[in-house]
Amino acid sequence: MTVDLDSAVVAKGAVAPPAPLPVLTANDLQVYYGDFQAVRNVHLAIPRNEIVAMIGPSGCGKSTVLRCFNRMNELIDGCRVTGHVCYHGVDLYDPRVDAVEVRRRIGMVFQKPNPFPKSVYENVVFGPRIAGVARAEFDGIVESSLRKAALWDEVKDRLKASALGLSGGQQQRLCIARAIASNPDVLLMDEPCSALDPIATGRIEDLMHELKADYTIVIVTHNMQQAARVSDRTAFFTVEVSSDSDRRTGVLVEYDDTEKIFSNPSDSRTENYVTGRFG
Repeated sequence: MTVDLDSAVVAKGAVAPPAPLPVLTANDLQVYYGDFQAVRNVHLAIPRNEIVAMIGPSGCGKSTVLRCFNRMNELIDGCRVTGHVCYHGVDLYDPRVDAVEVRRRIGMVFQKPNPFPKSVYENVVFGPRIAGVARAEFDGIVESSLRKAALWDEVKDRLKASALGLSGGQQQRLCIARAIASNPDVLLMDEPCSALDPIATGRIEDLMHELKADYTIVIVTHNMQQAARVSDRTAFFTVEVSSDSDRRTGVLVEYDDTEKIFSNPSDSRTENYVTGRFG
């Protein structure tokens, strides 16, 4: 038996109920690598059609938490997740939930652009092809996805050319188009601009603002200015060192509207980080 994720999803464009469920929630999330606890006691609720940024020093568990939202951590030997991670109220770690379907609905864009060594066209249709979408739909999917990724005008005359010939910024937008082509509900972005120049970074940030009309976006970034520019809400993580060992565990310190996090945080640790006094 499998859990039908469709039963929990409000159709895009539908009138939302008075108090809709968050798209994603994490309750008492704990992540272990073997006997090492990498993250503890994370509680988050991510609303529909917003951009949520995760910030904090290196090693604080930002990317680990991000990967929990589409079960990517399952691909790491020895990784164990406890607590509850829910998508529209469905526990993603219920054994009846198909991990492949989770990753289709909750797409991911990685830190370094990773186009496949195929044509631009074949990169975009990779997901739909695997999912059994009819070939007759491919052309429309390619154009729609590349337009949503603000890349169509730049590559429409080179769809059959290798994706590896694109610039770094174009490759990252192609990876976004490839994720969009599978018709996800959520986009996870793990430092998507860290390998890009300022111009390409600006294009990706503008793109995120456009995409949030149709998608919920969660981004991990080391760039606090970027978090302040693009996100609606910000989660600040830090590292706590065990008193009886030197093991470092990531903890969520504060999660609130981005404006409040950067102008009037509730926790002194957040204030110290965003003002540059540590981290």
